[in-house]
Amino acid sequence: MSTSPTSAAPADQAPAPGTAPRGRKATDTSRSTPRRDLRAIWLVGPAMLLLALVIGYPILRAIYLSFQANRHLDPDTGMFVEGGFAGFDHYLTWIAQRCMSPNGTVVECTSGMLPTDFYPALGITLFFVVVTVSLETVLGLWMALVMNRSFLGRGLLRAAVLVPWAIPTAVTAKLWQFIFADQGIINSLLGTQIHWTTDPWAARFAVIIADVWKTAPFMALLILAGLQMIPKGVYEAARVDGASKWQQFTQITLPLVRLALMVAVLFRTLDALRMYDLPVIMISESSNSPTAVISQLVITDTKQGNYNSA
Repeated sequence: MSTSPTSAAPADQAPAPGTAPRGRKATDTSRSTPRRDLRAIWLVGPAMLLLALVIGYPILRAIYLSFQANRHLDPDTGMFVEGGFAGFDHYLTWIAQRCMSPNGTVVECTSGMLPTDFYPALGITLFFVVVTVSLETVLGLWMALVMNRSFLGRGLLRAAVLVPWAIPTAVTAKLWQFIFADQGIINSLLGTQIHWTTDPWAARFAVIIADVWKTAPFMALLILAGLQMIPKGVYEAARVDGASKWQQFTQITLPLVRLALMVAVLFRTLDALRMYDLPVIMISESSNSPTAVISQLVITDTKQGNYNSA
């Protein structure tokens, strides 16, 4: 009596497609992924809603008010009333230099009117932004590289560097105003009689020096945070390969710290665009001063009752 042999399937044979291995439960990833996405939305949603209320609403409100006429005194009732829709009148006043005459006609703005200071203030603002941010980036990067090294007293140096940034801007402005006075420390050390607060270009460079002294530590702090994230092993491998200090800086440090550098430059650019208190306290609050910036024109226009146009 003969029996036909039967072949047994190997134990490690792969299961058929679509079936789960023996002893394991099948998991449906298509169900878990949307659930994780929904959980992420619930976590991020409140923060995004808060940002929309805190940032989005003021921006939309400011845009709406820019198309509304300024509130004015009604001679019949003696009360302030809303100005109503003004269209692009406010934009034409500043950009096209079109002003309203006392008899109600639109004329070209003449010297002495606030809108004529717009383009000079815009140029000074952009000049301050380009020069101060560039100097603070270079100086902040150098300070961060020094503070990133290991040496005795590094913690004390890091704390001391942040002192100028921690000083209030008003105090910084008065401090440098005394330093740049006609009989101040700068003229005494240089043996000169430069009028730092009245000469146009000297006043601008005085504001730049004060701003760089105050905010370069902030740039250094942000860049230092990026340097701390670079693994030490990368530099050790580069030294083994014979890379010079300059090659390590250009090929390792700069590419890996680029993100932190971009964040620092972005923060400082936004902050420099709204510069106000430093030139006002150090030099003058006049809208036609050699250091007048856009923020000064906004404040001056608001003080004159032109809230919506500002």
